Amino acid sequence: MSQKSLAIICVGALMWLVGCGEILTCPGAGKSQAGSIRLFNGKDLTGWETSGDAKWVVENGLLIGTQGPNNAPGDLFTKDTYKDFLVTVTYRVEWPCNSGLWFRYQSPKKAYQADILEYKKPECYSGTLYCPGKMFLAMNEDKTLVNREGWNTIKVHAQGDHIQIWINGHQVADVHDDTTDSGKIGFQIHPGAEFGPMKIVVRELLLKPL
Repeated sequence: MSQKSLAIICVGALMWLVGCGEILTCPGAGKSQAGSIRLFNGKDLTGWETSGDAKWVVENGLLIGTQGPNNAPGDLFTKDTYKDFLVTVTYRVEWPCNSGLWFRYQSPKKAYQADILEYKKPECYSGTLYCPGKMFLAMNEDKTLVNREGWNTIKVHAQGDHIQIWINGHQVADVHDDTTDSGKIGFQIHPGAEFGPMKIVVRELLLKPL
């Protein structure tokens, strides 16, 4: 191959990458090269539905959730359901906060949540695994793993009855439980004046089916 031909191929490849905007989403809208799906598109709430009276908006490419009137709660869920996956959320919050990443959500009584909170009795922090009716299945007892003022990353690996959670690269949950094997992904805004200033800001939410 001549140097001229090689140069033409390289320029063409570069133009293809630029046209895609970012390598993560090309080729194939909404999917990364590694097979991950962008559940939040950074533009609007397409593919999502609300429950309750919390306020959910998209501003400057960020998903923002706050309480509604009179400290009202609410949830935001994907319209689609998922079974086995690795989900990764990058977020920050304004404290005091009681929120979390719902997964395998079927109903208020049949779901899991990777908590985003500071709980006193028992003492536990973000990354704790919550299950309605069973309370905490695993607890993050190390507050130093959480960046209170900046961005954090929670990863949830759910395959069969095996659930694992990491926060900022540190594993905080590794349990087996069969409460629910599939459901929606979502976020919670807890009620109460004590959480009134609460705000959760999501920068990225990726899901890789397993």
